[in-house]
Amino acid sequence: MQTDKELFDQMKETYPINPRKEFVLDTSIKLRQTAKKLKRKRRVKQFSFASIGIAVICAIASMFVFYDGRELILNNFSTLGEGMNPTPVNEQNPLIYIYHTHNLESFNSEAENADQAFHETNNITLIGEKLHQSLKEKGIPSIHDKTDIQGILDDKSLSFDDAYNISRGPLEEAVKRNKSIKMVFDIHRDATKKHDTTITINNKNYSRIALIVSRSSSNYEENLKFAELLHDKMEEKYPSLSKGVIINNHQPDQKTYNQDVIDNSVLLNIGGFENTLEEEYRTVDVLAEIIKEILHSEK
Repeated sequence: MQTDKELFDQMKETYPINPRKEFVLDTSIKLRQTAKKLKRKRRVKQFSFASIGIAVICAIASMFVFYDGRELILNNFSTLGEGMNPTPVNEQNPLIYIYHTHNLESFNSEAENADQAFHETNNITLIGEKLHQSLKEKGIPSIHDKTDIQGILDDKSLSFDDAYNISRGPLEEAVKRNKSIKMVFDIHRDATKKHDTTITINNKNYSRIALIVSRSSSNYEENLKFAELLHDKMEEKYPSLSKGVIINNHQPDQKTYNQDVIDNSVLLNIGGFENTLEEEYRTVDVLAEIIKEILHSEK
């Protein structure tokens, strides 16, 4: 078997290339950063400097031989980490944080009740991702946290009531690392029937939104004002799309829905278990529009 040095020498003879030192250094740094991310995700246990060096040379050589283009190499390295489940904090200066404490809540018109409407993939996280993309299209950076809360509960043999304790961790970390965050939305779907969670506007069905604020939160007043502002803005353009602001009067030692972590935190019930994704997406686009309007009014 060839040693690393022999393989390196053979490659140099076969593919005579002389990339700039800056290019090699930059490429090496990017690969090391990717290696660290993979390690955090437990997909690899170890990356050595020798393997990184070989990977750099192999990538450079193959790209020059088969594609004859330095620009293509740079593009490949810039997208190397795509599709690898990025960590929650992965955008510069995000303004919005989106998460799902009950991440498996699903949409199933065939289910007899909401307790049966849970799914591993066809669930509320699709709605959060749609909001993330709609905001992106409007130039508003956001973080969509896809932590599998239910999976963690199962692994730790915790009850459903412990979900907010688990979802609090990623939220606190995101707020700590991103001082730019201005709004936080914990997105759920309602447990009520479709006639209560749907409205027709211009011959199209939309999922209605309920805005829920916890009185137990130390940020109750600020969160209430924010929820009322969201409701008022929606009422102006899409009357009755919002079901209004619901105040949960928990005792101080009970759930705050993590709304004490940061101001402008609201729990959203978007639609119900009998709504379709199409109806949900229409409403999410409206929500993104309202968020943009509020952010611009603050400038």
